[in-house]
Amino acid sequence: MAEHRSMQRAALLDAARSLLSEGGTEALTFPALAERTGLARSSVYEYFRSRAAVVEELCEVDFPVWAADVSAAMERAGTAEAKVEAYVRRQLELVGDRRHRAVVAISASELDAGAREKIRAAHGGLVAMIVEALAELGHAQPRLAAMLLQGVVDAAVRRIELGAAEEPTAIVDAAVSMALRGVRG
Repeated sequence: MAEHRSMQRAALLDAARSLLSEGGTEALTFPALAERTGLARSSVYEYFRSRAAVVEELCEVDFPVWAADVSAAMERAGTAEAKVEAYVRRQLELVGDRRHRAVVAISASELDAGAREKIRAAHGGLVAMIVEALAELGHAQPRLAAMLLQGVVDAAVRRIELGAAEEPTAIVDAAVSMALRGVRG
């Protein structure tokens, strides 16, 4: 029975990912989850008390996976500069990934404090990794630089998500160039 429940829970989370990546948070409703999974709407409530609870669990499950992916890319990089490039590039390569799309949709939405805290913690882990690389590069204020660098990444993510005029590869290259060379490009 427990195994069956965990499979249904996983199916609900997967349906939530799809709904979020297709239509953002507005698309994530209990009727839509029920329809996608073939469960009765009342069954959905047995697993999650609210949309916020679905979102919170997705954050708990997906954010660490996503952060670990970025972390692994950075660890494979040799130099501090290569780590910065990996940090930017890998985050932007994950944009098309459903798990990442869901995370982006979630970040932009109204969340309860618990979910926001989990997102902040996961983001904090990513930022901590890059602070170290920036310190190695001799940045006087590596923490500030890391926050600004993440701002560049977030802006590039939005640009790619919006299907901007530029090719995604051009956006990625511009973001990497800005990260490595500042505005001198």
